[in-house]
Amino acid sequence: QVQLVESGGGLVQAGDSLTLSCTASTNTFSTYSMGWFRQAPGKERSFVAGISGNGGSTYYSDSVKSRFTVSRDNAKNMVYLQMNGLKPEDTAVYFCSAGFSLLNLNEYWGQGIQVTVSS
Repeated sequence: QVQLVESGGGLVQAGDSLTLSCTASTNTFSTYSMGWFRQAPGKERSFVAGISGNGGSTYYSDSVKSRFTVSRDNAKNMVYLQMNGLKPEDTAVYFCSAGFSLLNLNEYWGQGIQVTVSS
């Protein structure tokens, strides 16, 4: 069982940057691919970014590819989402996830954290 806890959310203005962090409570962190998803009010949860276990591969949704960067520090059991050039449409609850590959990121979920971008 893997426990995931997000941090770093908050309220920012359009154009600003924000970094989300996710801490995993597992002794086998490097074996998991990690992901970020988000859910805006009235919308379905959607994929944002993913990173392989060793950090060698990343994958982004088209809407964030030029603005967001996912990274991880396996020595700290942490994954990050650096968000630049934030837009009001980025407003959502952001969820950290863990899975067996970049195509299977849905095994474990964090509780979610709010990111609000004002115009």
